[in-house]
Amino acid sequence: MSMAYEEYMRELVKPMREELTGANFTELLTEADVENFMETVNGTTLVVVNSVCGCAAGLARPAAIQAVQTNVKKPDQLVTVFAGQDKEATAKMREYFTGYEPSSPSMALLKGKEVIHFIPRDDIEDYDVEEIVANLTNAFNKYL
Repeated sequence: MSMAYEEYMRELVKPMREELTGANFTELLTEADVENFMETVNGTTLVVVNSVCGCAAGLARPAAIQAVQTNVKKPDQLVTVFAGQDKEATAKMREYFTGYEPSSPSMALLKGKEVIHFIPRDDIEDYDVEEIVANLTNAFNKYL
């Protein structure tokens, strides 16, 4: 890939990244970032596998943010990897999603390193924000 293309893509996805980082999600940009996080993680974590698609922009990111901001029970950590952009980090995080097909966007609620609730793209793209928020908050209330 050309440097011009890579720079264009970095600029294009910047607001998509900032939507989550502005809501206190920590980006895991490299395979090492994911390994370091997962090796030391305690408690519960919401992982958002971010994407450039419309269902990430219109549904997944807004739902994740709303669920975290409005529910009384919240995960201890909020992290995100960006599919198609931070490929190694995303691949490494997906290794922890045992039994789940790669999906972007998607969301995983973890307890330690174990997935306790997973929302694949199929449960995002044909739903409205309120339904996805309800899915997340039900999981928060059940597991947290």
